[in-house]
Amino acid sequence: MATLDYQYIASLVELVQDGDSNAFAELYAATYQKQYKFALKYLKDEYLAQDALQDTYILALKHIGSIKDPKLFVSWLNQISFRVCFKLNEKQKKFNSELTEFENNSQTYRDNTEESPERQVIKVDQQEYIIRQVMSLPFSESQALLLRYYNNMKIDEIAKLLDCSRSTVKRYIKNGQNRLKSLIQQ
Repeated sequence: MATLDYQYIASLVELVQDGDSNAFAELYAATYQKQYKFALKYLKDEYLAQDALQDTYILALKHIGSIKDPKLFVSWLNQISFRVCFKLNEKQKKFNSELTEFENNSQTYRDNTEESPERQVIKVDQQEYIIRQVMSLPFSESQALLLRYYNNMKIDEIAKLLDCSRSTVKRYIKNGQNRLKSLIQQ
């Protein structure tokens, strides 16, 4: 994986903030491969990854003026990419579950042993509450927890994706779990 020249990227960010559209094209060229690899690994779908990449850079261009320290552009872009991928993944899972439910309902009627609609609503509310709590954690911890438990990725895969060591990933997960427990028990 090629390393990024953060000083060069910071100078491009400053040019973009001054209105240079060619500088944004260079920023894109310097960063899109890493962002695409992340999106593809997270979403596990080539077309969704392309959509995520497009949304990420649209948001980046729209809000690039808000960056106070241009040296942090890559970190800022990573956060945008993560949140875009998370939202796209949520939409895709919801779509898939609705499609599956529709297919199941069209083939057979529900029998009396299934959960009541009230219980299903409670279960969905609980899952949404937990996701909101995870998203309120520090970024690195929420990212590690979601990749590990929501995307079922292995520690090695997460470490490679986040470009850090296995022990760092384990620390993020452990700290995130501890914070999450205290948030949920409140």
